[in-house]
Amino acid sequence: MQTRSVSPGLRDAPRMLVAPGDVFRRIGESGRYGWALGAVVLISTLVGWTTVQTGLIDREVDRRTRQALADLEREQTDLLKRTELSERMEGIRKSAEFTKLIARGSAILVAPAALAASLMILAALLFAMVALTGQKPEYAVLIAVCVYSAVVDVLAEVVRLAMRLSYRTLDVDTSLSVLVPYSEGTRTLKLILSGIDPFRVWFWVLVALGLIVTGQLSRRAAMVTCTVFGLIAAGVRIIPTPVHWPSG
Repeated sequence: MQTRSVSPGLRDAPRMLVAPGDVFRRIGESGRYGWALGAVVLISTLVGWTTVQTGLIDREVDRRTRQALADLEREQTDLLKRTELSERMEGIRKSAEFTKLIARGSAILVAPAALAASLMILAALLFAMVALTGQKPEYAVLIAVCVYSAVVDVLAEVVRLAMRLSYRTLDVDTSLSVLVPYSEGTRTLKLILSGIDPFRVWFWVLVALGLIVTGQLSRRAAMVTCTVFGLIAAGVRIIPTPVHWPSG
């Protein structure tokens, strides 16, 4: 009598951290990912909501606003009339309130949606890579591999949330740059290491393993593909941005 394979579900999400091969084997047979994707998005949303509730976003915006007001008053007192200076200061305060609103929405709504969209886009890119190798790509299997691998991303968000709560700041980092003390001589090294996050490396290792176990790509093709995608993602991470808000 043939034993029916059990489809992967939420119970398998934690097992991705200890026995991913077993989960990927069942993914290759069923390609189901709906509940896992919903759980990943829900937890990401809860992390964002918790971040907002801590008041850390408002606190950071208020700090920057006070600094901007102090700089304006110090630099422009002798150049602007009192009424014009007051109008500019009021404009900074109004801009701060808008920034708070955008940052809250980004943490609760935009970040989880962006996570789901990025997984779907990655699955589409992998679909194209599998097709280019002459294999028959299965989108459901590919997105399931990405979704279950994203358990590591959720774990990273929870760790960063714990760090924010512990240090009472939004400015936390899980990349390798934290291992190097800042100085003028180490600036370039820290910038490069900021693109190397152990959680992201773990994610790409899981994706490569999933592609191999499910038979979508050969071992070599999976390793090369995930290495290239990982390097591109790391490069994007080190591009300096004027304002950084946490994703979770």
